[in-house]
Amino acid sequence: MKNVLATIVGLIAASVTVYIFETLIGHNLFPLPEGAQAMDMEWIKNNMDKIPVGSKVFVVIGHFAGIVVGMLVAALISKKSMIPSYIVGVFMLAATVFNIIMLPKELWFTLSDGILTIAGFFIGKTLAQKRITTKNV
Repeated sequence: MKNVLATIVGLIAASVTVYIFETLIGHNLFPLPEGAQAMDMEWIKNNMDKIPVGSKVFVVIGHFAGIVVGMLVAALISKKSMIPSYIVGVFMLAATVFNIIMLPKELWFTLSDGILTIAGFFIGKTLAQKRITTKNV
């Protein structure tokens, strides 16, 4: 039961982290154009060129940080298994791949998002493994 909780809380932590970087920080420092519909995928698809570069950078940072934080939180709760961290990591990798496929982006954005998310997975894995104990408590 603890691993289920670790997975759920890890996914929530990852999602909140992405939201903080992407929306709260990125959109406030680099506002979307007037009339933008940030929750409408069609609008985003058709107007990627109007979204400020700084906002896109914070999306990449958010995806990286989200996977690291989510995997770490899952490990901190589980304490005995890497499985919750792996589930969080794979889910966040899949979400990033989905994002890359669904939205047309500049090459730099696609490459940096993909590469940093993969790097985030391995950093998250390393940090999570340091929190896992094999001793019976």
